[in-house]
Amino acid sequence: MAEELEVKELDDVVVRFSGDSGDGMQLAGNIFSTVSATIGNGISTFPDYPADIRAPQGSLTGVSGFQVHIGGGKVYTPGDKCDVLVAMNAAALKTQYKFAKPQATIIIDTDSFGQKDLEKAQFKGEDYLAEMGIDADRVVACPITQMVKDCLADSGMDNKSVLKCRNMFALGLVCWLFNRDVRLVENFLRDKFAKKPVIAENNIKVVNAGFDYGHNVHASVPATYRIESKDKVKGRYMDITGNKATAYGLIAAAEKAGMRLFLGSYPITPATDILHELAKHKSCGVITVQCEDEISGCASAVGASFAGALAATSTSGPGVCLKSEAMNLAIIDELPLVIIDVQRGGPSTGLPTKSEQTDLLQALYGRNGESPMPVIAATSPTNCFDAVYSAAKIAVEHTTPVILLTDAFVANGSAAWKLPSMDELPEIKPHYVTPDMKDGYTPYKRDAETLARYWAIPGQEGFGHILGGLEKDGDTGAISTDPENHDKMCRLRAEKVARIPVPDVTVHGDKDDADLLIVGFGGTYGHLYSAMEEMRKAGNKVALAHFSYINPLPKNTAAVLTKYNKVVVAEQNLGQFAGYLRMKIDGFAPYQFNQVKGQPFVVEELVEEFSKIIKS
Repeated sequence: MAEELEVKELDDVVVRFSGDSGDGMQLAGNIFSTVSATIGNGISTFPDYPADIRAPQGSLTGVSGFQVHIGGGKVYTPGDKCDVLVAMNAAALKTQYKFAKPQATIIIDTDSFGQKDLEKAQFKGEDYLAEMGIDADRVVACPITQMVKDCLADSGMDNKSVLKCRNMFALGLVCWLFNRDVRLVENFLRDKFAKKPVIAENNIKVVNAGFDYGHNVHASVPATYRIESKDKVKGRYMDITGNKATAYGLIAAAEKAGMRLFLGSYPITPATDILHELAKHKSCGVITVQCEDEISGCASAVGASFAGALAATSTSGPGVCLKSEAMNLAIIDELPLVIIDVQRGGPSTGLPTKSEQTDLLQALYGRNGESPMPVIAATSPTNCFDAVYSAAKIAVEHTTPVILLTDAFVANGSAAWKLPSMDELPEIKPHYVTPDMKDGYTPYKRDAETLARYWAIPGQEGFGHILGGLEKDGDTGAISTDPENHDKMCRLRAEKVARIPVPDVTVHGDKDDADLLIVGFGGTYGHLYSAMEEMRKAGNKVALAHFSYINPLPKNTAAVLTKYNKVVVAEQNLGQFAGYLRMKIDGFAPYQFNQVKGQPFVVEELVEEFSKIIKS
């Protein structure tokens, strides 16, 4: 019978795992992503955490999702809708079916579709498939809970622990559906639970049970699927999240600069993983301090910078609000500091688990006084490494704090990442004092070309100096309230940032004759690029200019943005970047596409809206 089952080769596929927040959907999705990356597939993931993480079990507000897009070549987004939906309970089916394609395969645990489960999910009757208009022939309905109980009956595990393994059964079934080698899953689990080998082996047993179930009954599907890698570039790869890539980028920058890395941070969703990851790397000379609040997190980093460390602090938008005074201290003292803002949804506490681009103007102007600071925005999970490395390089070479903007989508999402060689990374040369300045040093002595001040580390004989939050005389370093001096210092600090060299913005697509230029920044890159490609396939002339460097803007910005008759700025806020560009470029009047939903863009929606602009 196995010979009768067709194996279809696909260019790409989207799988979405969903269940209660405690069902391990993130783990199942992460393992499937890692296995796919290991065999050379391109991946893009979207962990969709519930806003109500303490919601009652089986409730609509507590559903957790993990979507992964797997391709034979490079993939740019987690996909709009999924080809396979795993729904571990009734609430997951109810809330996540809208993310499934019309002909999607749906895998459900029938043991979690009892009367009480259906009532919690607000179904009207027992025929939940008909109620939602789902074709039963597309549903793989199996009693996952009971089969897991049977599988682990002799394991000695308690019932609660047994139920935690249900996600592994679903993972095994998905591995069968996509012809994945379960030995790769086994290796992952043994590594993850190296200190708990019994748990590892029990989970492996359940994974194989799920795989065997699919193999033995053919799981009611007409075919299984294979995604072959088209372009394999030799190298060492890993599946990496944006937060982990950020942590690695800081470690690499510190090593390249010959400095100790210090991170002072207060745990905050969704940035906490940066602190957790860096805390694992004391062997690399990393110092981490989990502080009592956001203010002390940033202030400790300023102190570490003064003492000569490559200092960083990580947070989200509400944390930046609190850190602003300490950030301003770094500005007036012109000390290197990397501030990582993993943007999340909403004002106040808002939507901690959701993603937006709403901190842009706060990063640019959310401080008292004239407080110029370089701002960089990461464009993808893997780009977080390069972006934070660049931020650190700018910070220590130009003696300035730098803000790196990521977001929850980029930070929690993952992609296959080719590990770089340290030899290939750009040099980082801290702007230290020179021996000839001994006994004649003042703290605001500057390089004539870059205006970066020369950095003297405390304890260096002949380089004694005082820094602080009060304005200083630019020549002597003494406290000054002179109006002319203050005006000069404000202009110098602004000009220093303006002189920082950044790469030109690249135009993708029909750069010479586009009827529409799409403009974006940061984590929307993949969606905007995909929208551009879809429109070009349909015969439209479209180009994309996507920005990573926000302050200073690339030197060719004005030339690019004024070249095209129609320009649309698309961003996940109410128009912050568009307003900023209007302020910087005379006569610039773009169209705008703005969403503030706490969710990534949907490519299909982008194509629809951009097509309307071309036709207008």
